[in-house]
Amino acid sequence: MRTAWLCGLAWVLALALAAGSAVADTRRGTIEHDGLQRSYLVHVPARYDASRPVPLLIALHGGGGHMAYQADDERYGLVSKAEREGFIVVFPNGYSRLPRGRLATWNAGDCCGASRDRGIDDLGFLRRLIERVQGEFAIDRERVFATGMSNGAMMAHRLACELPHTVRAIAAVAGTDNTRRCDPAQPVSVLMIHARNDDHVAFGGGRGPKAFGDATTEFNSVPETLERWKRRNRCDGPPRRVLERPGAQCELWSGCADGSRVQLCMTDDGGHSWPGGRKDRAAEAPSQALSANDVMWDFFMRR
Repeated sequence: MRTAWLCGLAWVLALALAAGSAVADTRRGTIEHDGLQRSYLVHVPARYDASRPVPLLIALHGGGGHMAYQADDERYGLVSKAEREGFIVVFPNGYSRLPRGRLATWNAGDCCGASRDRGIDDLGFLRRLIERVQGEFAIDRERVFATGMSNGAMMAHRLACELPHTVRAIAAVAGTDNTRRCDPAQPVSVLMIHARNDDHVAFGGGRGPKAFGDATTEFNSVPETLERWKRRNRCDGPPRRVLERPGAQCELWSGCADGSRVQLCMTDDGGHSWPGGRKDRAAEAPSQALSANDVMWDFFMRR
């Protein structure tokens, strides 16, 4: 017990050193679910007022990552975004066979890794996590959102499919819909952000040359995912160009059921990354033509 606590403390301290004072109120928690001890980080903005419900964002790391990596403000900027906009952001940890939770994955259907292969109940874990945060903080239940990177984006698609009454909109970055079944009981607004030259989850479908995971995983394309959500949300009519600048463009379908929307933002470069963020020097730099954080929050607030 003491060893686990010290490991958790080390993660939070490392995160604080990486992101500075903005993580002063980033806390670590655990949930016992389906026989497993599941971990998460939750960041509460400095101006949080328990008398005024705030939005909640679930931010899911990529395959092979972990919660502290996604919460690293130098890479993703989500903690700073939460401070500016006043929402609570939670960084859950996927399933990992390692004691410190590294190299974790999400069971998003046909992807990925040990979480998929072992049939881990990530959906149940995330449902319970949302319920816990709603019980501990003043959360606006009409503004619960999810985002994710790569395998985390695929898990966000699954949340939209299976928890539409809870998660009202998602923003999937560099990850397509690879669910095995999706029949949401109500429309869910969906934003996809994807680089045309993604070398992991290929824009046109299949595995890119640097794809994570076993060779049997074939990813659905961005166009196929887009068509699926347009069909599920019963969108009709042509899209409207809502952003166009050198290196990026966004198209929005707004004529969808119950006021839901579907939006696709594409960058010309950046590979498999978080637009507006930062990656290690060895990888292709993320596109700076748009900010995934700014685009997604604007999308969420306009739903």
